[in-house]
Amino acid sequence: MSKKRTTIRDVARRAQVAPITVSRVVNNQGYISPETRQRVEAAIQELNYIPNTLAQSLRHQKTNMVALIVTDIANPFWTTVARGVEDICNAHKVNLIVCNTDEQQSKLDNYINLLIQRQIDGLIIVPTEGYSGAMLDNLFANHVPSIILDRVLPNWHRHTVVRGDSVTGGYLLTKHMLELGHRRIMMLSGSSAVSTGLERAEGYQRALREFGVALDPTLLRFGQFNQQSGYNMTLDILDHVVPRPTAIVTANNFIAFGVQKALDDRGVNIPGEMSLATFDDLPAQINPRPFLTTIVQNPYTMGQEAAQRLIALLTAGDSVPIQDIVLPVSLIVRASTAPPHIG
Repeated sequence: MSKKRTTIRDVARRAQVAPITVSRVVNNQGYISPETRQRVEAAIQELNYIPNTLAQSLRHQKTNMVALIVTDIANPFWTTVARGVEDICNAHKVNLIVCNTDEQQSKLDNYINLLIQRQIDGLIIVPTEGYSGAMLDNLFANHVPSIILDRVLPNWHRHTVVRGDSVTGGYLLTKHMLELGHRRIMMLSGSSAVSTGLERAEGYQRALREFGVALDPTLLRFGQFNQQSGYNMTLDILDHVVPRPTAIVTANNFIAFGVQKALDDRGVNIPGEMSLATFDDLPAQINPRPFLTTIVQNPYTMGQEAAQRLIALLTAGDSVPIQDIVLPVSLIVRASTAPPHIG
């Protein structure tokens, strides 16, 4: 049987003081003589007393805790975002909870509801695929400061959004292929129910228009932001699209990994027979010899920016303006892209 948790009354008895005196020492409030403080601190150490912060938060209506809700914590992009958020929170002595939804709307709604009940001070939220924002009304009604991260919700203008420039990223990837001489360029995007999937496809189409290349509907596909989707879409392309594309751009690196596997399984050489470029880089410790031409976002900076905006909301409240903050992206050319093979 587990022992009973040490209470403030246990500490008071050990130090031979009133519970209010222990509270003042813990919270560093009011005058306490050095001798009394020493006795209380000694009792706290001896009993391994941990203050009940929940009770304190109920009294002060502040938990000093915020939450980050992401769609896939296994994705290195989101772990790096989380590190950026955590570093800013730590600098402001704010504690962070990280939640993972697996792109499930029900999990997102449950997390938001639970965190409101637990009196969370603020939230940073990555909306799930096809999310309507209905639960965000609950956040707004309960005056919970919130930041939307990475994705845009249609017709939603109540919260600041921090995101990368997906349209420009899709444009730069496609423009690079066009400048190499490719004209049959396949775009494999994520879900059309996610703003980033639509925006990266929009950038692809913009580059085609700029170069006077007509859009072939068979060369624009929407799937999921994962490796299996990239693999399946690529096999379908190789089996059914004639003539084959000479280049593929993808909306994230997990889709690209699926493309690589499918091409390898079919014996298609990159970049000799098929150029490949993607969105999002991997940290150097995971991918020490990067191969893919890629659009680089800075997820750490994205996390920091979102956390800084949330801290500002916690500090200044409604005086902080609602903004759509679009962070720049850049193209890094590597060995996976080359001019189209002739012959």
